[in-house]
Amino acid sequence: MSTTQQATPSLHHLLERYPLLASLEEDIRAAFFMLERCFREGSKLLICGNGGSAADADHIVGELMKGYLKPRPVPGRIREALKNTSGNHGEYLADHLQGALPAISLTGHPALGSAFSNDVAPDMIFAQQLYGYGRPGDVLLGISTSGNAVNVLNALRVARASGIQSIGLTGEKGGALAELCDLAIRVPETLTPRVQELHLPIYHWLCEALEQCFF
Repeated sequence: MSTTQQATPSLHHLLERYPLLASLEEDIRAAFFMLERCFREGSKLLICGNGGSAADADHIVGELMKGYLKPRPVPGRIREALKNTSGNHGEYLADHLQGALPAISLTGHPALGSAFSNDVAPDMIFAQQLYGYGRPGDVLLGISTSGNAVNVLNALRVARASGIQSIGLTGEKGGALAELCDLAIRVPETLTPRVQELHLPIYHWLCEALEQCFF
C-alpha cells in the first residue's frame, strides 16, 4: 500500500467530521508529505508557539515520540542488542521502549528560555533554538493563531535562511506567518479559541497518518 493510499481514508474521515476544513484538504495532505519525507530521511520536527499554541506544540511531541493509536515495538535487532548489552534488564527495556518520530518542542527549556530572554532578546528564543537544533532536512512547525507572533516569525526567518522547510498553522487571515512559511495551513476562523479548536483535529490527523505510515 502506498503512502497516499494509507493517508487518504483517515483524511476523508477527518473532513466528514470537520467540514469547515474541506478547503484545506490539499494543504493538510501537503503537510503530511513534507513531514513524511522529513522523518524518512532521518530528520526531525521542531515546533514553536505561545500560550495555547505552546500547549499544542507539546501535545504534538507527545503523540509523535511514543505510541499514539497503536503499539510501536522496537525492531528485533534493537531487542537483541538490549538483551546482549543489558543482561536481565534488556528484556524489560525492549518491552517498554516504543518507536518514536523525533520531534522537539521549542517552548520548554525554562533555564535556556529565561536566560536568553533576560540576557539577549525575548523575541529571539525560538530563533536561537532553531539555529542551534535545526539542520537542513528538518521541518519547523510554527503555530500562531494570529500569524503575527514575533518570536515565531523570527524562527521562521532563521529557518528560511538555514534551508529548513516550514509549516505554519494559523487562522484565516494568516498574518505575516503565511508569507514566511513554505506551507501555511489557514483554518477558516479568526477568534483565537475557535482557531485553536480547528488546529487540534488537523495535527491529530497528521500524527495518526504518520504513525500509520511508519509503524
